[in-house]
Amino acid sequence: MPEERTKRRAAKDKAEGKAASTQAGEFVREEIEHVREGKHGARSTKQTIAIGPSKARRAGVALPPPKAGRTSKRTRRSAARDSEKGRAEPARKPSPRRSRATRAALEREPHAAASRTALSRQAHASARGRGPVHAKPPHVRRPGRAHAAAARRANEHHGRRDRGQGPRVAPPWGELTRAQD
Repeated sequence: MPEERTKRRAAKDKAEGKAASTQAGEFVREEIEHVREGKHGARSTKQTIAIGPSKARRAGVALPPPKAGRTSKRTRRSAARDSEKGRAEPARKPSPRRSRATRAALEREPHAAASRTALSRQAHASARGRGPVHAKPPHVRRPGRAHAAAARRANEHHGRRDRGQGPRVAPPWGELTRAQD
């Protein structure tokens, strides 16, 4: 069962009008913390991440099941079942025997699945699967103003290199925030 703190954070996200996937992100964060703390392990980074949305659906977050073609029929059925459980009785206690069995199985799994490098590798692989931004239709890409704003933020944080060589140069709109040599 999810921790009360996680449920509160998800409820706050909902009250702020954030998307269901954002609310589910709180449950993913909780799972990553559990694996890192050693509470249990996970066979892969994907498993670590996948436990989150399942818990979120069972906790009552209105997260729809994945679309056909993106996951297996079994996964979609499982997600639909989780959503049904969340809508029907979100406060119902899970079976103690099943909980113990699940916990024991996960405790035997390694803990490296939630490391920074493993999560980074998973994020990059997922992004590669989505394809390059320029291959996306225009409504999916960032509009010009947002793109320019993102570039400005990146330069503010990292400074601007003069053709990739030499010391960092202050951006034209202000000073660098760190000390210059």
